[in-house]
Amino acid sequence: MALLNRTYLTVAFQLRQRGIASLAALSETHQMLQKTCRDFADGELKPVAAKIDKEHLYPKEQIKKMGELGLMAIEVPEEYGGTGLDSLAYSIAMEEISRGCASAGVIMSVNNSLYLGSLLKFGSKEQKEKWIPPFTTGEKVGCFALSEPGNGSDAGAASTTAKLDGDSYILNGTKTWITSALESEAGVIFATTDKNLKHKGISAILIPKPIKGLELGKNEDKLGIRGSSTAALMFDNCKVPKENVLGQPGIGFKIAMMGLDSGRIGIAGQALGIAQASLEVAVDYASKRITFGKSLLKHQMIQDKISEMALRLESARLLTWRAAWLKDNKKPYIKEAAMAKLAASETATFNSHQCIQILGGMGYVSDMPAERHYRDARITEIYEGTSEIQKLVIAGNVIKELGFN
Repeated sequence: MALLNRTYLTVAFQLRQRGIASLAALSETHQMLQKTCRDFADGELKPVAAKIDKEHLYPKEQIKKMGELGLMAIEVPEEYGGTGLDSLAYSIAMEEISRGCASAGVIMSVNNSLYLGSLLKFGSKEQKEKWIPPFTTGEKVGCFALSEPGNGSDAGAASTTAKLDGDSYILNGTKTWITSALESEAGVIFATTDKNLKHKGISAILIPKPIKGLELGKNEDKLGIRGSSTAALMFDNCKVPKENVLGQPGIGFKIAMMGLDSGRIGIAGQALGIAQASLEVAVDYASKRITFGKSLLKHQMIQDKISEMALRLESARLLTWRAAWLKDNKKPYIKEAAMAKLAASETATFNSHQCIQILGGMGYVSDMPAERHYRDARITEIYEGTSEIQKLVIAGNVIKELGFN
């Protein structure tokens, strides 16, 4: 077992050092993107990640530079100011950026998959021309307001209302746990336009920020990803034109679910980045730490931990790329996206935990990034669908595929 672990690690880390781990089957474009993002993460994100975390700083300059690299609108066609790449490119970029700073990763994720992704799929030509280009450069970011104080995983129980009044909708209610709530300058808001139709009576509405009738809550003091703001959006007779309805009235729940399905590929990428960073910290520390007269890397128990970290990471990465490939090829991917998000998020938690174990006391202090990775990892099992919800999605699809509806 020890020999197999050592052989696997030798090959894996030689490949990683050359920047091509798991990339043998990828196109030159994807490999170049991976290297660009990795270099950016090493040069621009890792040096400031600890400060961003400790001081709850929004990484404004870094997000702007990510926009200049095309990372804030990866799947947006060039005609709207985007990069025009695919979902696989997005997942690769999300991993590398999150490896440097998970806060930057989640800001990038919400703007790409939830805000811009919803507009690309359901927006009219006029809506796309108005609401997409300003949010592709990193100068502005968007948000996605689905969660409420009382609905949790029950996204169809929206108590925020939007009542038609002439040519406008009047919004009332509160949205909570909204990523980029404080910095965003537009959002996709989900509100009930017909209570009698339940989830079929939910509509998605585009709002500019700031806007009269919208008040922002306090920035939540979170366990991790502390560089991204998380706050409530409180609507009090907020008036928006009815042409701001995305798609058409009543399909908001569909828009939300499709956004989350796609977004799970991005969050899987974020989790992979945290898991990869944890593995790298663990190996680097173990290579320098001497115990019982030899390097920590020479101890079989440490090799066992590292091999398990690497195995889970590569497995989750392949699941994530598979989900992205299915999406890019217009094949069903809901089950696979849920599998990827579940596997990657649990790997992030596992790897960051094992990283702290390998570092021992040093893993418990903020001078080392291990404890930050552990804190950042935890949210990946919660947002965009908890691990429990992912299991329901997976099981439901398996049961259907096997003909036991």
